[in-house]
Amino acid sequence: MSAKRDRRLVAAGLLLAVLLGLSGLRPYERSTWLMEVAPIVIAAPVLVATYRRFPLTSLLYVLLFCHAVILMVGGAYTYARVPLGFWVQDLLHLGRNPYDKLGHFAQGLVPALLAREIVLRTRAVAGRRMAGFVGICVAMTVSACYELVEWGAALALGQGADAFLGTQGDPWDTQSDMLYALIGSVVAMLALARLHDRAMARLERPADSRVEAANAG
Repeated sequence: MSAKRDRRLVAAGLLLAVLLGLSGLRPYERSTWLMEVAPIVIAAPVLVATYRRFPLTSLLYVLLFCHAVILMVGGAYTYARVPLGFWVQDLLHLGRNPYDKLGHFAQGLVPALLAREIVLRTRAVAGRRMAGFVGICVAMTVSACYELVEWGAALALGQGADAFLGTQGDPWDTQSDMLYALIGSVVAMLALARLHDRAMARLERPADSRVEAANAG
């Protein structure tokens, strides 16, 4: 890994920590904020711990950062009260704040690319089409598990889970959440696959060059 890339990632990590702290200063509902930012708190140490052994592409780090921001904003305001969502609602004349759908779109897009990168770089599957299929399956599994967590929160907290669920009175909210995750995962495979391939090639090129130099010596 280049020193320049390392510095950028450290700066992004510090910025993420600052934003996380700011989002938790005065959240609309503390319990909702904790549940929404829990994936960040879990994933960030894992990314740090595995960075030297299995660094991800810069593309994925950017997308993970953006997804974390989406989660923090949703946690701070609750998804049904995010100002950006109200602006989109008024602009498109929607019946509800759509910000949570952005979150579920990202919930499909980012895990799908993450799974695609892991299976391709570890050669767990043969071929990019199969890697894309696996990525979509992983994204949908993540989405389904998240809906089960929401169901468990609803059973445990009762009315207190409304802000976390963000259903806004929609009886089909669970199904539409998973649909948006599916759309996100398909968009990842159709729109970002080539960009992702180039990012992986750039990541692996320095390692290949070092191996060739060592063999030549």
